[in-house]
Amino acid sequence: MINKQCRNVDEAVAGIQDGAVLLVGGFGNSGRPAELLRGVLELGVKDLTIVANNATAGDDIVAKLMAAGRVSKVVCSFPRGLQGHTIFDDLYHAGKIELELVPQGTLAERIRAGAAGIGGFFTRTAAGTLLSKGKETRLIDGREYVFEQPIRGDVALIKAKQGDRFGNLVYHRGARINNPVMAGAADLCVAQVSEVVPLGELDPEVVVTPALFVDRMVEVCA
Repeated sequence: MINKQCRNVDEAVAGIQDGAVLLVGGFGNSGRPAELLRGVLELGVKDLTIVANNATAGDDIVAKLMAAGRVSKVVCSFPRGLQGHTIFDDLYHAGKIELELVPQGTLAERIRAGAAGIGGFFTRTAAGTLLSKGKETRLIDGREYVFEQPIRGDVALIKAKQGDRFGNLVYHRGARINNPVMAGAADLCVAQVSEVVPLGELDPEVVVTPALFVDRMVEVCA
């Protein structure tokens, strides 16, 4: 019988290794799998690369991972939260954390390319800016385009509203940002859901992430 539900968060994040590339879904705190990230913090792994829309969103769980010295690199669109100064600022200016800044749409498309098995793409975004330094450029229809590499992770940590024991997932409105595409762009996909529903209760027409992409799932009532 297929049942991807884990008993607890510890079981869900078990096996994540030092040096792992973690794809972290959500936009700010919306849709971010905070409980799974707390599990990673308690797991004690280090030298992590975090790929996320935001580096931190104030004093959140990612900030706690950084403060504990567990994160060596961040690939993101917004390295600073709306609340201003964060632990990321201190670590970055001290040379203790590496930043790869990626425009928001480009980040999403690089992850999608990783999920789809596409070997990269050309985009006009960042053409003629410092973000294109060292990258291949090409004139297409008289305009400069920049080549961007796909992004894949060792583990995708995502958050959904509901899931069944197979691992089919649905999301709550905008909280789905980046979560579905990240599910297909990692070797291991772990989902935290607010509710596990009986098999067959989810309308197949509204399932956003099919079970095929989900390896583990844990119910977190938060």
